[in-house]
Amino acid sequence: MQRGSDRLSVHRDEEMKHELQGLLRSGHPTRTEEWHDPEPTADDDPEVWRGPVAPGSSHASLESVRLELARVLGRSSFPASPGELTGVLRSKNAPDEMVDAVRDLPRSARYPNVQALAEALTASGRGGQEGSR
Repeated sequence: MQRGSDRLSVHRDEEMKHELQGLLRSGHPTRTEEWHDPEPTADDDPEVWRGPVAPGSSHASLESVRLELARVLGRSSFPASPGELTGVLRSKNAPDEMVDAVRDLPRSARYPNVQALAEALTASGRGGQEGSR
């Protein structure tokens, strides 16, 4: 049921999905004329745009790991132990690197939120750049 808060009509929304379908599937612009291409990424866009950010990757800062964990886990997964979080990550098809990093955390630990989990991953050396707080 439409509540009237949509900025675009259903038809325009479908048209925009169709326009971006080639870009999303191929990973690069599919138009022949450059002026048809969507706007390129900005310097301050999150790393997630270039692919999944996983703990332990070379470009994973605390902020980007926290963003990716929050995107996958959400709020309802906490508080939880690494075993519980590993199950949630697997059920939501998270990248294997992320699942492995969370699985390798101490089993006795419990994390109240995504921030604590991201900090634990960074402190364990699995979060990438440690000085990026």
